[in-house]
Amino acid sequence: MGLLNSVLKIFVGNKAERDFKSMQDILKSIQNFEKEFVTLSHDELRGKTAYFRSVIKENCAQIQTKIKALDQTALKTNDISKREAIYSEIDELQERLYQKTEDSLNQILPEAFAIVKETAKRFRENKEISVTATASDREVSATKDYVSLNGEQAIWKNSWNASGKEVVWDMVHYDVQLVGGIALHKGKIAEMQTGEGKTLVATLPLYLNALSGNGVHLVTVNDYLAKRDSAWMAPLFEFHGLRVDCIDKYQPSSEGRKNAYKADIIYGTNNEFGFDYLRDNMAVSPDDLVQRQHNYAIVDEVDSVLIDDARTPLIISGPVPEGDRHEFYSLNPKVSELVNMQRTYLTGILSEAKKLIREGDRKKGGFLLYQVFRGLPRNKALIKFLSEDGIKQLLQKTENYHMQDNNREMPKIDEELFFVIDEKNNQIELTEKGVNHLSETQDANFFVLPDIGVEIAKIENQGLSLEEESNLKEELFKDFSIKSERIHTLNQLLKAYTLFEKDMEYVVMSNKVMIVDEQTGRIMEGRRYSDGLHQAIEAKENVKIEAATQTFATITLQNYFRMYKKLSGMTGTAVTEAGEFWEIYSLDVMEIPTNKPIARIDENDLIYKTKREKYNAIITETVKLSKKGRPTLIGTTSVEVSELLGKMLALRKIKHNILNAKLHKKEAEIVAEAGETGVVTIATNMAGRGTDIKISDEVKEKGGLAIIGTERHDSRRVDRQLRGRSGRQGDPGSSQFYVSLEDNLMRLFGSERIAKIMDRMGLKEGEVIQHSMMTKSIERAQKKVEENNFGIRKRLLEYDNVMNSQREVIYKRRQHALEGKRLRTDISNMIFDTCELITQNNKATNDFKNFQFEILKFFAMASNLKKDDLTNLSFEQLTSKLYQEIYIYYTQRIETNTKNIFPIIKQVYESKENNYERMVLPFSDGVKTINVVANLEESYQSDGKKLLEEFEKNVCLAIVDEAWKTHLRKMDELKQSVQLSVHEQKDPLLIYKFEAFELFKVMLENINKDVVSFLFKSKLPSQNPGLIREAKNISNRKQKLDLSKEELPNMEEISARNRGPRQNRRMPEVETVVREKPKIGRNERVSIKNIQNGEVKSLKFKQAETLIDSGEWVVVS
Repeated sequence: MGLLNSVLKIFVGNKAERDFKSMQDILKSIQNFEKEFVTLSHDELRGKTAYFRSVIKENCAQIQTKIKALDQTALKTNDISKREAIYSEIDELQERLYQKTEDSLNQILPEAFAIVKETAKRFRENKEISVTATASDREVSATKDYVSLNGEQAIWKNSWNASGKEVVWDMVHYDVQLVGGIALHKGKIAEMQTGEGKTLVATLPLYLNALSGNGVHLVTVNDYLAKRDSAWMAPLFEFHGLRVDCIDKYQPSSEGRKNAYKADIIYGTNNEFGFDYLRDNMAVSPDDLVQRQHNYAIVDEVDSVLIDDARTPLIISGPVPEGDRHEFYSLNPKVSELVNMQRTYLTGILSEAKKLIREGDRKKGGFLLYQVFRGLPRNKALIKFLSEDGIKQLLQKTENYHMQDNNREMPKIDEELFFVIDEKNNQIELTEKGVNHLSETQDANFFVLPDIGVEIAKIENQGLSLEEESNLKEELFKDFSIKSERIHTLNQLLKAYTLFEKDMEYVVMSNKVMIVDEQTGRIMEGRRYSDGLHQAIEAKENVKIEAATQTFATITLQNYFRMYKKLSGMTGTAVTEAGEFWEIYSLDVMEIPTNKPIARIDENDLIYKTKREKYNAIITETVKLSKKGRPTLIGTTSVEVSELLGKMLALRKIKHNILNAKLHKKEAEIVAEAGETGVVTIATNMAGRGTDIKISDEVKEKGGLAIIGTERHDSRRVDRQLRGRSGRQGDPGSSQFYVSLEDNLMRLFGSERIAKIMDRMGLKEGEVIQHSMMTKSIERAQKKVEENNFGIRKRLLEYDNVMNSQREVIYKRRQHALEGKRLRTDISNMIFDTCELITQNNKATNDFKNFQFEILKFFAMASNLKKDDLTNLSFEQLTSKLYQEIYIYYTQRIETNTKNIFPIIKQVYESKENNYERMVLPFSDGVKTINVVANLEESYQSDGKKLLEEFEKNVCLAIVDEAWKTHLRKMDELKQSVQLSVHEQKDPLLIYKFEAFELFKVMLENINKDVVSFLFKSKLPSQNPGLIREAKNISNRKQKLDLSKEELPNMEEISARNRGPRQNRRMPEVETVVREKPKIGRNERVSIKNIQNGEVKSLKFKQAETLIDSGEWVVVS
């Protein structure tokens, strides 16, 4: 296959060359316009923007006119079917309008790009540019000091402040940057090396796509970059009358944030764009909405956002009743003691194992060594011992022996352990000895789950009364639920103590546990581990344990960005993940050539046996480079390693800066100094830093910036990001990775073969291997991890796609309710669906009495349909006839209510005491009350019609939101419970899809029934004007909500947890139903009443159940 690829490349070139060649015609066209625009005056250059907009407007005018006409027709028609057909036609025209706009943008692309480049050139060549002042110039001059007015002239300076740093414009687009801009406009990912000017490249498609007036989003990974880049690039756009803003400069839900979204070009972070979308879909008024349509987005550091954060859902949650109830505090001391006991025991076992192996008893020594590995795989003394000659192979051999015949010999290894750890799958399992120890001061079954099937059979065989049997079963389920949660809490605490290290996976700051991003070394603000793990770590670190919350709205970044009509991205490292980008996002990756050839020298990896030898070699090399005057950047994978190397350099009296998760606020200052002569910078992975390390001519002469990687990351992409920090724009430089057999990647995935080679060579203390074969072997291990991670992400996406399709349906309903135009159509559909359900339930059984009862129950009216209609009409005919009758009644009811309520509105409006703008009125259906908010003046001017429209809107929103929150909780429980289906040899995903569909169908049916029931039954409690009061703080945004990004366990972790031994298995949560009335025993006498004729009967409850279930009778006492 490799030979075939080589032959094909000779004839057709590789993909990068073909992609670049395909852009050449457009590039030449841009270059031709460049020559033409040189002769334009400043005002003529600016006039091109108005011309471009007129071209787009003219091309789209016909479709726009048709959409407006149809919109007016839809508002005037009362025929719901016709209105629905019109709106469907409008949706189709909107798609055609988008395509027409895209065609127009493609048409003007060469000219538009040439305009941006010419503007950049003029800013570089002129300290000041004088132009005829426009309204836009006057607006900018009021807030920005780089524009001043002199009579009818506006004077633009070429220097300004970008996030606290004074910049003088000195950049003009290279040809390769123009190609990058074309790729971004065409919806591709442009891979451009560090230092190739991705920020400048983005100005080209941003300007072009902003001309449509639909808004363009530039998405960054942190607010520093969003604020810096929006200020840095803004004058280029503002010079042409485009408005630029950054959402991160304003508080969520504020007027500032809302106005920012109205700009032509909007910068912001991925989190804020996502959370604003969720907030908009919790809004109760159109005034609360901030975002416009999702038109076009360019994602900076696209691999970080769409791959590293792909598994991370954005979650808006709120408090739940008794959310602070848990057993983390009470179980924490027990777990801490258990872990310490195992650590002490295994420390002695490891010493014994070493002694036996040295004495030649490799069988017994290997047994004890494997026991230590099963109990504490991260023990530092164990890791060091495994790097010695032949020890790793002995461990592997012992493991293979005990795993044969379906782990037949494994119980002998685990017999003396309290728990065992599977580090590769991030799992931990309590042994029988561990359970017994924890239960010493408790009930023997304190940590043992009852076998539900066996226990239920025991209860049913006791010959008890139905009431007693029911009570015992309820106690059993309650006991199961409590113990299930207790065991889960215990497991999460064990995981926190043994698999999560402080300053590695997380740090503690301001009395809070904060996760460190393994890819970038940044602290992930607001992000929490899910499934109780974060609370377990909080208990371990003795900080406040945050209460549990309920999800109100959630979306993954993956599905958020897939909503954009056009999506593109840029990064220095995307090719290794090109397959994933295409398969999941349909994004093609295009490699953009560098402006100058790369002069950096990338050395083969240096491989040592132990971390100690590796760190010593790194320090020695750093001292040597520092003395030569070369700046050095040391990339680490954790805060702990950064601080260790910092201490080692301090002992050698080498000055250095440390940039890690604890000090990220000093990031810009540290990076700015990193390229100076002899400066040593230690940094956790530099992915997504977004700041170039520039070097002087003096440093170039000495060899440029030296990159030292302290170990290989799981992902090749992260290693390439670190390397890319050196050698920008053809600068000299070097990169060197140092690896040891004790590194996590090597321990878990790649060390056996390399360890054998090192043993054969008989390497001594401090000796090193360096060979391209070794480097490739390490890269193969990385590829293995990457493929595994891609599989996990893809599987999770399949789960989330189910939720996403449901989310789209619900959010579309909310949108229709908020906008109001299509709400009446949705209500008519709800009425029709409910009519269909009633017909379906009763036609098959020919139950006319129940048919009449359900019509009365949901629509509060008696139908004129006869018993013969139920028998003789077809299902479709009966549904249609019932719907027509119900809908006519509803429209008459709305008209009657409008007439009845208007006198109250009139009285309140004309009262001198009531000078408020918005009013709130309580509507009730006799069971629940919904407060309806409406504009007082609009309600008065429309003779009460506006209030009834707001009534329909508020009812739909309130019922939909409540049902959706409950549904989200059930979907979370479902995702956990379906993993048990692996025991039945079934695919959990298929079961999840089926069960989720059923849940969603039931939810929609309930929403329809609840909405129509409230609309038909509700009324003002009285005609008293005093019930109307001023609406204050009605916004749903005012309530206390938590924003978070959860670190999810992957499906394999969930499955592994559920496959564990019975005592460690966490079953699906058992929902506790709280009764509003006392439970009635089956043999108790009750009085029931017929709701049709008022007849009262007294009989035993078990005899009354059938009558009550029919819906015609109710219990009265």
